[in-house]
Formats: sequence, structure tokens, C-alpha cells
Amino acid sequence: MTAETEDAPRAEPGARPPSWRVVWTLLRVAGSVAVLVALYYALPLDHSSLATAAAVLLTGLVGFAALVALQVRSILRSRYPGLRAVEAMAISIPFFLLLFASAYVTMAAQSPGSFGGSLSHTDGLYFTVTVFSTVGFGDITAHSQAARLVVTGQMVADLVVFGLALKVIVGAVRRSRKRRSTPAASPGDGEDEDE
Repeated sequence: MTAETEDAPRAEPGARPPSWRVVWTLLRVAGSVAVLVALYYALPLDHSSLATAAAVLLTGLVGFAALVALQVRSILRSRYPGLRAVEAMAISIPFFLLLFASAYVTMAAQSPGSFGGSLSHTDGLYFTVTVFSTVGFGDITAHSQAARLVVTGQMVADLVVFGLALKVIVGAVRRSRKRRSTPAASPGDGEDEDE
């Protein structure tokens, strides 16, 4: 806990965060997403094995669940749970998309018939986002059974991310705001870990 956290007045329930906090959050989100994208483009995905891709995808999905759990905890403890929830979604969704994009690039490199040819990092990301957004232009499609299973897994996971993760994060915001609005909350409850 920092001196700022100890000395700062507690935010009123539903209070708007100060503009400096919004700017700081935007900078953290931009930095986090930039690092994730840079790592994605730096990884030699087209030289990985299918077993490595599967292990990375499964480990990454477990990591994604852990990230959401940590973000929910952070939302519950934050002075500005709505702002923290926006940050959580703005970091979690790119992480999720980059996991599947990595799998697609690796699959296309190891088995060129999976998607009708090799996919660059940009192609993999583009395809992942079209699946996530349910646009599906049709210029890149899954051809092999394995690729179709992974794409189907992404579609199911997309529904879970939209439904369950969003519900959990919004629920955490509501619980945090409700807890802050009750007079029974002790002065040490809900100290912000943002700083």
C-alpha cells in the first residue's frame, strides 16, 4: 500500500475518476497491448511445431482465465471499479485474440492445407478478429479438420468471453460499488491497488 493510497480520501460510490487516472489507465492499456502485439510479431510461430502450438494455446487459455480472475480481484478492490473493468477488458481481449492468432499461424506453417496456404502474423490476427467479430469475409477459411476444430473452439470461447467473462467483470463492478456504498464498510476495505 502506498502513502498515496493511505492518505487519499476514499472515492464516493459512483464517483468519476480524476482525469489523470483515466490517462494513466489508457497509457497502461496501450503499453500492455503494444507489448502483447510486439511479442506476437516477434515470436517465430511459423517455425513452431503443432504440439508446441497446442501447448501454447492451452497454457495461454489457462493464463487468460487467471488474468480474468486477477482482474476481477483488482476490480473488487479498486476505488474506480468501472475504470478498472474497462482496463481489464481492453487487456484481456487482445491477449485472447493473440493466442488464437498464434495457433493459426503455426498450424498454417506446419500444415499448409489447414487454411489453403501459409498465414503471416498479420493474416493470423486478421482471421482471428474476423472470427471473433463474426464477420467472416471468407477470404481465409479453415480447410483441414484440425483447423476447423480450433476455429470452432475459438467460436465457443468467443461466446464464453462475451457472456461469462463480461458478466463476471460487470458483476465485480456492481459488487464493488455496492460494498463501497454501504456504511458498514471499514476504512481499510477496498483500498485501491492501482498505484
